[in-house]
Amino acid sequence: MLFSRDLRERVAGGEVTVSIRLWSRPQVKEGCRYRTAGVVIEIDSIEVLPFSAVTDDDVAASGEADRESLRDRAAHAGPIGDNTLVHRVEFHVV
Repeated sequence: MLFSRDLRERVAGGEVTVSIRLWSRPQVKEGCRYRTAGVVIEIDSIEVLPFSAVTDDDVAASGEADRESLRDRAAHAGPIGDNTLVHRVEFHVV
């Protein structure tokens, strides 16, 4: 998984543990490990949900200050409304 430059240090430090992605299909697999941000992360879970189901805890774990910042970051592949299906990816640094 690739992360924005401003998130990489926090991903590597274990502070960021959730990513919300606007994918047409999953780009990672649960249980697999990926090299990113100078570390290896393991995918704990992937679920598809409407953006409106993203919790405040998810927003904090994604490294964003608020829901709209998260929506803007995830929208690089297209607009995200409350009913837009997104992938919630939870991971940890190995």
